[in-house]
Amino acid sequence: MKNKKSILTYILLMAGVIILVNILADRLFLRLDFTADKRYTLSPATKDILHSLNQTVTVTAYISEELPANFSQLRRDFKELLIEYSNRSKGNVMFEFINPNKDESTEQKSMQEGINPVLINVREKDQIKQQKAYMGAVVHYGDKKEVIPFIQPGAALEYALSTSIKKMTIDNKPKLGFLEGHGETSPNSMVQVMQALYVLYDVENVNLKDSSANLNKYKTLVIVNPKDTIPPSQFAKLDEFLSTGKNIYIAMNRVDGNFQTATGTEVNTGLEKWLETKGVRVNPNFIVDMNCGSVMVNQQQGAMTFQSSMKFPYLPLITKFAPTPATKGLTSVLLQFASSIDFVSTRKDLTFTSLATTSDKAGTENPPLRFNINRNWQQRDFPLSNLTVAGLVTGRIAGSQNAKMIVVSDADFPVNGEGQQARQIPPDNMNFIVNAIDWLSDDTGLIDLRTKEVSSRPLDQMEDGKKALIKYLNFLLPVILIIGYGFVRWQFRRNLRIKRMNENYI
Repeated sequence: MKNKKSILTYILLMAGVIILVNILADRLFLRLDFTADKRYTLSPATKDILHSLNQTVTVTAYISEELPANFSQLRRDFKELLIEYSNRSKGNVMFEFINPNKDESTEQKSMQEGINPVLINVREKDQIKQQKAYMGAVVHYGDKKEVIPFIQPGAALEYALSTSIKKMTIDNKPKLGFLEGHGETSPNSMVQVMQALYVLYDVENVNLKDSSANLNKYKTLVIVNPKDTIPPSQFAKLDEFLSTGKNIYIAMNRVDGNFQTATGTEVNTGLEKWLETKGVRVNPNFIVDMNCGSVMVNQQQGAMTFQSSMKFPYLPLITKFAPTPATKGLTSVLLQFASSIDFVSTRKDLTFTSLATTSDKAGTENPPLRFNINRNWQQRDFPLSNLTVAGLVTGRIAGSQNAKMIVVSDADFPVNGEGQQARQIPPDNMNFIVNAIDWLSDDTGLIDLRTKEVSSRPLDQMEDGKKALIKYLNFLLPVILIIGYGFVRWQFRRNLRIKRMNENYI
């Protein structure tokens, strides 16, 4: 009878503990983040945004149910993220999940809100079929609305959500000034870049020839690919801008390559001489890199003409980046006719940081030159390594206040083009310029979130030894734990049996 009462008491106690844990789990949200990239930890920027909310933010997630594993994981991750947003904002973030595939009216409502379906491949009974899926969200703040039309598995969920909230809650966006009047690349030719910048900034064209232009209203001046000569009086205005502690971003071409004539020439606008007074020398040379992009060339075989892809070392593929906020998370950026950059100042009040460099097998060639597509490149053509293609200068560049200036020796990498010549640029090409401008202009810290995404660690790219270790560890560890638990239980019962056999045992 005593044993029965003890068992009943134990069962009731365990049930009470389980109920209590569930109640606490419903009211409190706690998770430990052991991931290398801290993907489940909210950034200080997000926390600041959530703490400053004056009204309730409502997030309606239109995400289909019964999806493949990677998409189902997206739904769970997004829900857990929203729970943490709600807790951090003290209830100022509310959310609901809707399955648009439930019925036709819900599906129509989803599309009316701006969430359109995508087709994904689903394996069913050893067959691959396409399924219509919805993976988006609508964020409401007062009478304002932001749509996240598609949430990519593995994407930066926190950045998409936090920037949507920030965009609606910010009253006066910081202003960016894009320089014009010297043949600069038009913002209309950089569609992807502009779409990313419009989230947090008001972008305006500024002409230094205009005497009424007020540069003080801009957080950062952006100069992309000037082609005409810039007069000294306008460089004086740039000096004055830097002297107030403001920042400048420059993407320039020191050389120009013409695919139609297969020739390379030097470019002079006066910008290179002004930069050299700041300690930055952009050399008039063409970088060649064994790690490079490709071009399509016509080849003749008999009576047939066909196109084939050929490596072109004048298009360096940059994969080495400094661990700075301006370049954090970047994987690869494809440049077009870049030049090497040297820091030549001896001033102690200036600091230079190399933000991006070539591979270990690189070289330079001086203009004028002719490009030979069929050239047989050899190892000896790449005698140099780690040439700087983007650099950061900080300190008292002009005047007594500290300022920052980023210089990139290629101005074509962020350009989409216009009309029929428009093309998509790689995502990291866009991030390369937007991250840098963000870092120069935005003090909220949202830059850290754009490239914060789930890092892929595929097994097929691991070393064989490590792969085998993980394989056997997954197989043997549960068995070892079970055997270990059994041994401990056996030893405990054996000791108890010996103890009971003792004549002094009561």
